[in-house]
Amino acid sequence: MALRWGWGSASASAPVLFSLLARSRRRRCHHTITTVGSGKEEEEEEDARAILGPDLPDIWSPLPTSLPRPIPIPILDISAPAPPTIIDGNSIAHQIRSHISTHVINFKTSYGKVPVLAVILVGHRRDSQTYVRYKIKACNDVGITSLLAQLPHSCSEDDVLHSVTSFNQDPSVHGILVQLPLPQHMDEERILGAVSLHKDVDGFHPLNVGNLALRGRRPLFIPCAAKACLQLLLRHQIDLVGKHAVVIGRSKVVGLPTSLLLQRHHATVSIVHAFTHRPEEITREADIVISAAGVANLVRGSWLKRGVVVIDVGTNPIEDPDSEHGYRLTGDVHFDEAVKVASAITPVPGGVGPVTIAMLLSNTLDAAKEACRSSV
Repeated sequence: MALRWGWGSASASAPVLFSLLARSRRRRCHHTITTVGSGKEEEEEEDARAILGPDLPDIWSPLPTSLPRPIPIPILDISAPAPPTIIDGNSIAHQIRSHISTHVINFKTSYGKVPVLAVILVGHRRDSQTYVRYKIKACNDVGITSLLAQLPHSCSEDDVLHSVTSFNQDPSVHGILVQLPLPQHMDEERILGAVSLHKDVDGFHPLNVGNLALRGRRPLFIPCAAKACLQLLLRHQIDLVGKHAVVIGRSKVVGLPTSLLLQRHHATVSIVHAFTHRPEEITREADIVISAAGVANLVRGSWLKRGVVVIDVGTNPIEDPDSEHGYRLTGDVHFDEAVKVASAITPVPGGVGPVTIAMLLSNTLDAAKEACRSSV
């Protein structure tokens, strides 16, 4: 049952916010008008600005001097809720990859080179092997060359660092991806930190993460899964400014960078993790829920308020002897329950995953362009 207010209940800060949004839109419109036909770099600049959010200053409205208005009495709306939007990640990824494919052709024409992504896979985890297989296929589909260094689980940390160093020093390699997770006997931070900043297409280098955290600064690369979450929200015209977003999970791969990106879009962000008390109560207050906890069916329908937007990043392998690979992927969110209350939701698979791979291709192409521009 939905609630509809009988009369407006906007806060005193609303006029200021609307004014700032209008000013930001005028600036963006002016930029678009003045750069039409002026080249590919302006298009890339506009894309970067969109994903990093509008530049709005934090201006707090003064406290009201008059008595507060009475709280409006809600009018019950007993009409049936609209069916939820199933956010089709496959379709969005197809559009993005088609765009990238065109740009790869233009890149080859302009520079006489092919973008190259090097992937380092350690061990024989079935899910990691599947992800790498998808990434290599996606590279081939858009014309990006992929290289694979596959190392045994028993290899040493120095063996992995040697592969990283080799790709760092190879000028033909534009992007390097270390498939996570690594075996427990390895220092993940040390290995990721060894990847060249300019080839860090996963966006995990400390300088990339630091620049993402500082408003007004721009990272060279944004982590792919976080970038995919924002792409899904923006392409479905889901308003983020001032909305309460709950991010479940705080990993450096998804949770942390996603929360930073949401803040740059001026959402109010709560982070729920394994030590959070009453996580279901916090999540139930959210307008937007992004779950990346890595726990199958953690988020139940009772955790969600009606009309929430749900982005499920979880890809949890569940044993399934009837599946081609012996397992199937399940999200963090109990889809059958969540779909009854959400206004929009991503499925698993077919939601965030394909767009995440598309963002990897986009970052690799950007790395190749930057390398060639720097060498001129």
